Amino acid sequence: MSQTNVLVLVGSLRAASVNRQLAETAVAVAPEGAEVIVFDGLGEVPFYNEDIDVAGSIPAVEALRDAAGRADALLLLTPEYNGTIPAVLKNAIDWISRPYGTGAVKDKPVAVISASPSGNGAQWAHEDTRKAVRIAGGKVLEDVTLAIGGTIDKFGDRHPRENAEVAQQVAGVVASLVDATKELVDA
Repeated sequence: MSQTNVLVLVGSLRAASVNRQLAETAVAVAPEGAEVIVFDGLGEVPFYNEDIDVAGSIPAVEALRDAAGRADALLLLTPEYNGTIPAVLKNAIDWISRPYGTGAVKDKPVAVISASPSGNGAQWAHEDTRKAVRIAGGKVLEDVTLAIGGTIDKFGDRHPRENAEVAQQVAGVVASLVDATKELVDA
């Protein structure tokens, strides 16, 4: 059995963000046979502009597309900024969706985890992220959703991986991505 590679894109650039910590949790709870890699560098990726979308011209874009191209599945972590998806995550989806119809996200299993201090768990950003990646060509796992609200009360100053319930939920999302990649191979 070959290893499954899951690429994680985090919609918050803040080093200590809960969404970054949830990405670290995904790495820690990955099942045997899966490698979960958090992509660092979304802050260096310029806003999508077809005029500058020339192969090899922007190292940060090439790194993002290469990482997405090597991945078997994608896990997107999103906070909610002003009721929607953060620009940095939407921009990453835009870049990996190109060229349209053959981009690095095309036909890959994708799951979304959202988290926020609010009680709604960044549901609007969660849905907008799923919509954007679906339109970009990813195969969103429709029955796999995880929205974590009340993060300040839930985690305090502790890392989310220290919360057994949350760690188990994140592990379930990663396992679902791994299973989805196997289903694609078996199909």
